[in-house]
Amino acid sequence: MWFKNLQIYRLPAPWAYTPEQLEEALSSNAFTPASSNELLRQGWDKPRPNGGLVHVVNKQMLILLGTEKKLLPNSVINQVAKARAAEMEEAQGFAPGKKAMKELKERVADELLPRAFSIRGNVWTWIDPVNGWLVVDAASPAKADEVIKLLLKAVDRMPLESLRVQRSPVGVMTEWLQTDEAPAGFTVDMDTELRATGESKAAVRYVKHSLDPEEVRRHIAAGKQCTRLAMTWDSKISFVLTESLAIKGVKPLDVLSEKDAGVRNDDERFDGDFMLMTGELSKLMADVVEALGGEAKA
Repeated sequence: MWFKNLQIYRLPAPWAYTPEQLEEALSSNAFTPASSNELLRQGWDKPRPNGGLVHVVNKQMLILLGTEKKLLPNSVINQVAKARAAEMEEAQGFAPGKKAMKELKERVADELLPRAFSIRGNVWTWIDPVNGWLVVDAASPAKADEVIKLLLKAVDRMPLESLRVQRSPVGVMTEWLQTDEAPAGFTVDMDTELRATGESKAAVRYVKHSLDPEEVRRHIAAGKQCTRLAMTWDSKISFVLTESLAIKGVKPLDVLSEKDAGVRNDDERFDGDFMLMTGELSKLMADVVEALGGEAKA
């Protein structure tokens, strides 16, 4: 149980909402499988098979948004509708008009939907009420927004805000590369992206490639700025910091993996991983914020 991507939000620290209150709030939109005529169904699912909607370990909360989506491509609908339209034309002597064709496609979609394949998706969210973090494990802000929208709908007047920092991540990451000096506790790894700010939108990416300081400085002097930077924190976790303050590609290193020894069953392993993850990621996020000049207050 390690999050791969961190879309980060802020709550008051400490946040007084209890797991029991959150469980009750989420229960009104608990996940149930989509019916035969539904294209999409979303709801709060159980993080553990025999548990509730809120899984708690060491005061840390874990919730899960479940999604079931039917696969019914427009190309399939159009293909079947086209065949039906040809049959109608042969039977009545003229092709169906625009309105009739639209109605035909709607009927075809209704007929095909119950037989469409379903895809299940899960989005995990970790709430740290002690330190005031809310983190969605999503690669894109749009996917995180789905979670946040439903969470704000469930929890009345939830005091949730986006994480804001004093200094621009782009400016600070560019500065780290220009000076060839990472902040204390961090090292710069071999992946980065430099992008021009002007109309050219020229970009250069290094992937598993050593960063030559002089070459990087020439790109910066030419007007490019760092928009993604791979780093390692405290020799424990590697990640990529982005211009939008998302932390992607999170990977615990061997020094953390070794702590899993001695775990006896799946539940213990799950809870042990979750406790280790939340403890380390809380410190990582705090250090990233500090390296970016601290939080920006309203």
